[in-house]
Amino acid sequence: MKNGPTPRRSNRTFIFRLATCTVFIILTSPWMMGTEGSGSVYPIGAETVLPGLTPAAGQTMFAEFSTTYQANGFLDGQGHGSVPGFKLSVYAFAPKITHNWGVHLLGGDLVSWVAFPFANAMMQTPAARYSTTGISNPVLGVADVAYNRGNWHWWYGLDVETPAPVFHKGGPINIGQHNFATAPSGAFTYLPNHGKTEFSSRLQYIVNYTDSATNYHSGNEFLWEYVAMQNVTRKLAIGANGYFYQQTTADRLLGVIYAEGNQGRDFAIGPEVHYQLGPMVLIAKYFRDTLVENRPCGNAFWIEFAIPLSHGHAKQQVQEMSRLN
Repeated sequence: MKNGPTPRRSNRTFIFRLATCTVFIILTSPWMMGTEGSGSVYPIGAETVLPGLTPAAGQTMFAEFSTTYQANGFLDGQGHGSVPGFKLSVYAFAPKITHNWGVHLLGGDLVSWVAFPFANAMMQTPAARYSTTGISNPVLGVADVAYNRGNWHWWYGLDVETPAPVFHKGGPINIGQHNFATAPSGAFTYLPNHGKTEFSSRLQYIVNYTDSATNYHSGNEFLWEYVAMQNVTRKLAIGANGYFYQQTTADRLLGVIYAEGNQGRDFAIGPEVHYQLGPMVLIAKYFRDTLVENRPCGNAFWIEFAIPLSHGHAKQQVQEMSRLN
């Protein structure tokens, strides 16, 4: 990719990396998964669009994700409803900037990114209805090292999740978590069949630190996101995507295990569609929660787009892709 566009999806090499990484950090509400308040610093399911691809050297990209999440149940550790009358509704969006520094490191390229999510959440319980709006956990991709070898594209690096700017101690609902976390991460994308077929995965392990306001220490979290896509026309691709989430260590309050560990789990799967509109890529996808423990159970619908800030370079790659096809 660094020496020239790859067939068919060459422009997506940098367009989708941003869409992929736009870590839609609206967490807490739409992706409650064990941990403090049954929330997470990361919105699992965000990165199912060519997650192994990165922007071209020297390129800067912009992306924006919008999602809605609806849940009508909160399940306990045995997968049974535990809060009668529970309902959760969330709308969120997140802009993200990704930049490839053009610096060679360990045989690859150095890439960094930052995302700022915003969300509105409404939760209903037998006691009352609550709502809140605000900025969730800003996330920084400190240093990703990216590689491209033929049909294979992959990277590894470290993400840093920061506390939500506004946090209501003891509040029934918050937009984001109030703790720092670090997350070693990595992803690959394999594009056989001249780029018309895609198989991708992204893995990360989130290490949470203690919430200084509540002395609550959320357990660590393992995340796997996956996608398989097939082009049906030159501009349209369809396929399936999803994720698996497992909290690997117990929650602790003041050093003592809380609520038998309160360890969350979720497995989700659903359809995904890509459509290329000039230099911009539009994405629609849907998830349905299954095998849920210690978190809400519902479904999410996403609309995403990504566009290069270097329009001249994008036009050149689009023209090259047209020539190859």
